[in-house]
Amino acid sequence: MNVLHSFFFNVYPYLCGTVFLMGSLARFDRDQYTWKSDSSQLLRAGQLRWGSNLFHIGILFLFFGHFVGLLTPHMIYEHFISAQNKQLVAIYSGGTAGLICLVGLTLLIHRRISDPRIRLTSHRTDLMILLILWVQLVIGLITLPFSLMHADGSAMLKLSAWAQHLLTFRPDDTLLYGLNWPYKIHLVLGMTIFLLFPFSRLVHVWSGFGTLAYVFRSKQIVRSRRLDQPSVPKEPWVLPGSQEKS
Repeated sequence: MNVLHSFFFNVYPYLCGTVFLMGSLARFDRDQYTWKSDSSQLLRAGQLRWGSNLFHIGILFLFFGHFVGLLTPHMIYEHFISAQNKQLVAIYSGGTAGLICLVGLTLLIHRRISDPRIRLTSHRTDLMILLILWVQLVIGLITLPFSLMHADGSAMLKLSAWAQHLLTFRPDDTLLYGLNWPYKIHLVLGMTIFLLFPFSRLVHVWSGFGTLAYVFRSKQIVRSRRLDQPSVPKEPWVLPGSQEKS
């Protein structure tokens, strides 16, 4: 048990991170024509609109919430918010975003399974990654009651310390000792999603973040035709050989 625990929380994160980065780079270099989300917007656009908007709003909030919450050292925010209050904020805001995301993802899965045309145009990996994300969201919501049981912020501090030790290449799985099982399954499944990332439609997330570069891109120069220049009349178009003989 200790060997598995050490593997999943000391070695597995770096394995998933390496495949995530190198696999994404290799796919972008070798298979750029597959770098897309395979939109099926023309089929049942109404349900797609609701499902996609709810899913993306929820998942973006959860991603940045986890990123900031796990990787921000406690000493930075302890002067204006306690660990207990920070965990309560994470529970209620994350729970709301998780429910919004779950509703949207359920609509997307129902749409992809129930419509024969969409099902025929879908890849197996499309449905697989959606189901994995759905299970991950459900497990994440299951952790909320356990977080309320540890409302002193101890669970959040353990998770943050473990993530920050990984980031500084000092893995220590002992920091997760004593945590309830939903937290650990949530962590392992989350890392597995990063492992599968380069081999699924999720690679289009890179393009979404890449669009932020347009904010810093230099302005494009658009040249309009000057009004003071006379326009040159075009020759009338005639068929070859149809000119009148003089």
